[in-house]
Amino acid sequence: MSAICELYKQAPALLAAGTRVISGDEKTGIQALEVAAPTLPMKPGQVERREYEYIRHGTQCLTANFEVATGKVISPTLAATRTEQDFSEHIARTIATADGATRWVFILDGLNTHFSESLVRLVAAVEGTTIDLGTKGKTGILENLASRRAYLEDASHRVRFAFTPKHCSWMNQVEIWFSILSRRALKRASFASIEEMNAAILAFIDYFNAVLAKPFRWTYAGRPLMT
Repeated sequence: MSAICELYKQAPALLAAGTRVISGDEKTGIQALEVAAPTLPMKPGQVERREYEYIRHGTQCLTANFEVATGKVISPTLAATRTEQDFSEHIARTIATADGATRWVFILDGLNTHFSESLVRLVAAVEGTTIDLGTKGKTGILENLASRRAYLEDASHRVRFAFTPKHCSWMNQVEIWFSILSRRALKRASFASIEEMNAAILAFIDYFNAVLAKPFRWTYAGRPLMT
């Protein structure tokens, strides 16, 4: 917990030195819901009346990167699935947005796709690693979750990962941004299709980055919470 809080504290200085600190996660099951009838507006003596029936048009998963030092959301991915390959490709697209000199630190929770073989192989390719990575479930770096995690956390890598402790995904700043997205863009919306919903989410991200983005004021210092 202290290590994550220290990354938040040092994020502006790290960015100035060429290292981008990213809080990332997936928001799953975003439903494209279309209200079945128009909402009736307020009038004297009567509250707004909103239709309770809706039409389902499917779901999407948003994988987002919240840049800690700037408060902006960069390189979002909207897709129907969230497999390990999906997440690895998302990270690859993210790091491709900057020149090769840039270093990255991704803060993630303990979801199994965040310790995957695909992600280890991506980092190895970025680092130009020539050693044998081993075989998943048997030997080497790929042997098990612990060995893959140790490789992904290696501070000498240009792309490395920091993981929140178990039951502490609330420490991941992108969760705060997901709440903003839900309240401002999704909660009362009506979407006629997945494409319409995706366009609305991306438009909100552009608006947020241009108008609302700023670093969160993180005051928690990593001490155990008292009950």
